[in-house]
Amino acid sequence: MDRAAPAFSFVVVAVLALASSVASVNVTTLAFDEGYVPLFGEGNLVPSAGGRSVSLLLNRFSGERFVLLLCPSPSSLRVTAGFDLILFLWFFGLSGSGFISKDMYYHGFFSASIKLPSDYTAGVVVAFYTSNGDVFEKNHDELDFEFLGNIRGKEWRVQTNVYGNGSTCRGREERYYLPFDPTADFHRYSILWTAENIIFYIDDTPIREVRRSDGMGGDYPSKPMSLYATIWDASNWATSGGKYKVNYKFGPFVSSFSDLALLGCRLDPIQQVPTTQNGCAAADAELATTGLHVMTPEKRRGMRAFREQYMSYSVCYDRARYPQPFPECDILESEGKRFRETGHLKFRRHHRRMPRRGRGAVVADANRQPRM
Repeated sequence: MDRAAPAFSFVVVAVLALASSVASVNVTTLAFDEGYVPLFGEGNLVPSAGGRSVSLLLNRFSGERFVLLLCPSPSSLRVTAGFDLILFLWFFGLSGSGFISKDMYYHGFFSASIKLPSDYTAGVVVAFYTSNGDVFEKNHDELDFEFLGNIRGKEWRVQTNVYGNGSTCRGREERYYLPFDPTADFHRYSILWTAENIIFYIDDTPIREVRRSDGMGGDYPSKPMSLYATIWDASNWATSGGKYKVNYKFGPFVSSFSDLALLGCRLDPIQQVPTTQNGCAAADAELATTGLHVMTPEKRRGMRAFREQYMSYSVCYDRARYPQPFPECDILESEGKRFRETGHLKFRRHHRRMPRRGRGAVVADANRQPRM
């Protein structure tokens, strides 16, 4: 393999001024430097002038291959459950970028307003998730929003995953379409994780709840996790099982994040002990006051309406993989009648055509090198 550093190009993104709060989610937002640090591809991580938002870029090369070859001990890097994947991207000169929270959290609310790349995005994955795979390599926990790109004219799809104690072989996945164009504007995506339940929110609508039960055992996430956000090339699986690959002539692919929020019990990432003297009591009380963990009848109706209209796959209805549903599955006739034995929709959904991407916000500078 040719190990010479490739010629680089850097993309400067004009980041628009963004609002610092979103209606119905009454939590304090952070500047990027207050709660996060770059994870990889720092040259492809572009903060806004005020530091309250950040854009992650995916292009063909960003310099990580050269960085990896100079690093004597890659295993010392603090990365996520996708460690092998990130090493693969670095080693073969493919690009992407990501950031990670400065602290780990033992339960919490993790949220950001995200705007996804538009036009042809097949093979592109944007992820917003919690994980502790860097600390617990063989029995990690993970909660995911994964945004899966598509060919021109087809919609982005969103997948949520729940893994506890290394239970990726018992995947608890669901997949959805969206009732809006996620490339046209920012929408808030949030993960709530408590000792009793996990709720995924899109804007102020809960789309999935996983309630802890004795039957779940160690499959319920129970160890401290960090928050991650990444964009990367997943051509081998993300779109139609790998049929459609990332086409870099449509790049750079830019995903922007604002309204960053971290609320919960902060733990030192090395010692894994609370960063405050009173432990987690105060943080848990603050999280409880938000009411985000409470599924009111109104929230439950909103969740059911979303799922009945936009859910395209659910592990709870996948009898081919799991003849016996998981103990936390809430089987509803109104939902179940829409799915095959494989957990996928019985009928092909009519896709909303997506607009082509404008080029006005992206300016290429071929002479500027990425930061190492």
